Amino acid sequence: MAVRILILILCLYGLPFSGNTQGSSKISGYVKDADGPVPDATVLIKGTKHGTVTDKNGYFELTGLKPATVTIIVSYTGYLTQEIAVNAAQNPSLEFTLVKEGGQLRDVRIIAVNKAKEVKASGFSVNVVETKQFANTTADLNQLLNQSTGVKVRESGGLGSNFNFSINGLSGKQVRFFLDGIPMEGFGGGMSLNNIPVNLAERIEVYKGVVPIELGSDALGGAVNVITDQQTKKFLDASLSYGSFNTSRAALSGRLTDNKTGLVFNVSGYHNYSDNNYMMRNNPKNDAAIKVIENNQFVYKDMRRYHDAYRSSMGQVEVGLNNKSWADKINLGFTYSNLYNDLQTGASQNEVYGAAYQKGNFYMTSLKYKKTGFLLKNLTANIAANVSIDRSDVVDTASHIYGWGGIVRPESIAGELRDVKTLTHWKNVSAIARTSFNYKINDNQDLNLSYTFNRLARSSTEELRPKEQNPFYQPNYFTKNVVGLAYQHHSFAGRFTNTLFAKYLGLNILAREVVFVTQQEPYRRRDTTSHKGYWGYGLASRYKLTENAGVKFSIEHAYRLQEQEEFFGDGISVAANIKLLPEKSDNVNLGAYYTHQLSKHRFSVEGGVFYRNVENLIFSTPGGRFSTYSNVGTARVTGLEGELGYRYDKLLDFAVNASYQNAINNRKINPLTNMADATYGDRIPNQPWFFGNARLGVGKDNLVGKNTRLQLNYSVNYIYWFYISWESLGSRESKNKIPTQLIHNVSLSYSLKSGRYNISVESFNITDELAYDNFRLQKPGRSVFFKLRYFIK
Repeated sequence: MAVRILILILCLYGLPFSGNTQGSSKISGYVKDADGPVPDATVLIKGTKHGTVTDKNGYFELTGLKPATVTIIVSYTGYLTQEIAVNAAQNPSLEFTLVKEGGQLRDVRIIAVNKAKEVKASGFSVNVVETKQFANTTADLNQLLNQSTGVKVRESGGLGSNFNFSINGLSGKQVRFFLDGIPMEGFGGGMSLNNIPVNLAERIEVYKGVVPIELGSDALGGAVNVITDQQTKKFLDASLSYGSFNTSRAALSGRLTDNKTGLVFNVSGYHNYSDNNYMMRNNPKNDAAIKVIENNQFVYKDMRRYHDAYRSSMGQVEVGLNNKSWADKINLGFTYSNLYNDLQTGASQNEVYGAAYQKGNFYMTSLKYKKTGFLLKNLTANIAANVSIDRSDVVDTASHIYGWGGIVRPESIAGELRDVKTLTHWKNVSAIARTSFNYKINDNQDLNLSYTFNRLARSSTEELRPKEQNPFYQPNYFTKNVVGLAYQHHSFAGRFTNTLFAKYLGLNILAREVVFVTQQEPYRRRDTTSHKGYWGYGLASRYKLTENAGVKFSIEHAYRLQEQEEFFGDGISVAANIKLLPEKSDNVNLGAYYTHQLSKHRFSVEGGVFYRNVENLIFSTPGGRFSTYSNVGTARVTGLEGELGYRYDKLLDFAVNASYQNAINNRKINPLTNMADATYGDRIPNQPWFFGNARLGVGKDNLVGKNTRLQLNYSVNYIYWFYISWESLGSRESKNKIPTQLIHNVSLSYSLKSGRYNISVESFNITDELAYDNFRLQKPGRSVFFKLRYFIK
């Protein structure tokens, strides 16, 4: 399959790239003065005759532009002339405030570079979620992304619970996460997507299957890149919310820029807390009964969670310089985060804990640097690096066995998580460096080279076990090197864009006291190293049928490298398998999009089909005293997805999406038994295969006062039922399943002083539906939250 993909890429890239060099970029914006819009103002591209005049609302558009840097000049009789240089390829939106002659000239404000539109119109299959419209909600990034096409986030409980993130049927370690392009693998548990509030992100990019080289990682199933605001010079955004289950969330972000010196100060942070003491409902219908002992008898009844408190905090400060001859931007930062998490349940709610907990502290220093014209005129350098220490403790020293009614009986030997009591202190030291060099050959051609270095040293101490039984008493080292090279070409007046890329993924591991299970020498331990390298490649293409319609195609031969524990085990219950291969997949996407603006009405439709052929899937297989990770899986995923949207001015916004994914077992022979696989052709269990979302927003400006806005939002999440085990094994009646669910959410917000002061109330699961993402792991029922937010820029 990989050879066929390579041949297809070469054939597609062999198409003639002819056509005129006129582009199809657009620059738009508004011109106003102190009293309001300025109609009939002249807007002109410097050095050309290409121009227009503003309409009665002060609005203008310049279309059919070459994707290059141009200078916009705005003039009107009696006012000072203004000009600004902008990159037309970014389709920017500008705001000019004219000053009468004799007054002081003001800066032109770039109100929207429209980077989201630029990313969505690329050849990659990507969702772009802009967070501005959700800023007054209490949602975290996971809750926001769970409404996105092709994405399913499955949580095991309330705030801070473990989650599984799926994109087009591939999930878990096959999906990678980034913050402003930096891998989040070493960021600690307190900085995951279910902790980060929506206010701290400007937009989120979700790449499906095919991932650009700028995100240097082994993302087999896709990638999520959280983008923070890097453009606004001065702002402050502070919020506080409180609600059900004693849940409180606070967030703060801000920036102060001194235009004269170029000094920039950034600050951001958040704090989350919840008791997570929601009611667990006895549900024997779905084999999720809640059983307690009363008067020495088993009783089935609803019970409240009692050991599930969660707390996480993060603070980040950055100081930097902008617009220097040697740097467009340079920032030095420090980040601290911590978490505390009581553990209430294991793999299901039948396994109840009452004393185990984990906690951690995370420290990181970071450096970011960007320079256009780096060494060469057309070369742009973008460099980021960080060093971090993540210390965490897992405490499993309970002297009792617990159930939903509390203490069941004493236990002197076993812990709650393992068959012995443990008190483990983990230390992860991580170093990440990412460099990206973009060379603009001409207006139609770009060359990009990226390199990501990711090194993790993992060690631990165990207070309740001898040192020789702990394989992590010395650091184990895990290093990834990802090199990417991409060539982008625009042709046919910028309507046809092709990005051809290749990746090298290198893996180096040093593991201590690795356990090997062999017939000759069972349970033998030794220090072991591994050095592996793999090549990936792909193509992303987009053809614009019109300015607002196009088709996209992308394809990649991708890898997900082995994790350290998968390759070398943990020395406790997992043995090594040095023959383990990385997971690999051939990913194909085909999609189309269309938008239409008719006066104040805006219609949009987007859809696509996808194909994944995954080999060497890694699963844990039992084997006596030790389990082992093995390449025992092969899967084929096909599916389709689509979204319809409608917006009327600033009054109404509606969107609905649906996703269907058919992931089947494609393994004919079970390598462990060398016999025919009885589940060949079955849909892979315990995975949603049809789901959708709908969102409706109604808002009105100045309804209850000048410079105010009242906004009502309603959303619904739908999941069709699915089996948690293979459909060919057992009768239909004997198999457990996750039931069909329809979850309704609603919020109401009121904004004053043009969005400076905001108050909102929000309810999740307003019908109190029994909600499960995972078997026997109930999610919270109905909840209500209040939020106050202050924003100024």
